[in-house]
Amino acid sequence: MNGEAPVLAQLQSRLQHRFARPGLLLQALTHRSFSSEHNERLEFLGDAVLNLAVAAMLFEKLGTLPEGDLSRVRANLVKQETLHQIALGLGLPQLLRLGEGEARSGGHKRPSILADALEAIVGAVHLDAGYVPAEALVHRLYGDVSITPSMQAAAKDPKTELQEWLQGRKMKLPVYRVAATLGAAHKQTFDVECEIPDLGVCERGIGGSRRAAEQAAAAAALLALKAKSR
Repeated sequence: MNGEAPVLAQLQSRLQHRFARPGLLLQALTHRSFSSEHNERLEFLGDAVLNLAVAAMLFEKLGTLPEGDLSRVRANLVKQETLHQIALGLGLPQLLRLGEGEARSGGHKRPSILADALEAIVGAVHLDAGYVPAEALVHRLYGDVSITPSMQAAAKDPKTELQEWLQGRKMKLPVYRVAATLGAAHKQTFDVECEIPDLGVCERGIGGSRRAAEQAAAAAALLALKAKSR
């Protein structure tokens, strides 16, 4: 890891967090195509930390907005496109560790991979130092993002629309599970289930990333729910 120490030090400087366990940061930058010690578990943790930190930030900044509008603003802030732009600003494309096939196919520029790596970094900071430093990192990451109530007007993605549909009826949120992963590590296809236990609905979606597959599954669940309500 000695050869990587200078670039990791530069990234830590941009993050304004010095890792007690630098190996966590290295893992956060590692795609599954590169090593079995990849970043997917850190991404899972970081996704939860990011959503909580952004929700708390919006609760303070946009105190007059009702729950549904806050959910839409949060969805805009944690969606792949926004995370991708933040990742570019941190210089993550040059730091990702990808397998040869993924690198050749342009993985360093793929929005889904960069967004996942950013979430993994948030998860890594949480493991390294706890929630408070991770929350402070999230605040810094969004420091240059204009957060206004008008963000609620943006088009809703299927996951957000499904969540709001269920929340409006006081139902539990859907459960997403990866049912299968197909193809080589550098060109995988994800098959994801979206289950709504309260209604006995379980739909599946396919995508080139876990995020895309979840959105496809949510869209299928919405169609099923709307068909039921006719």
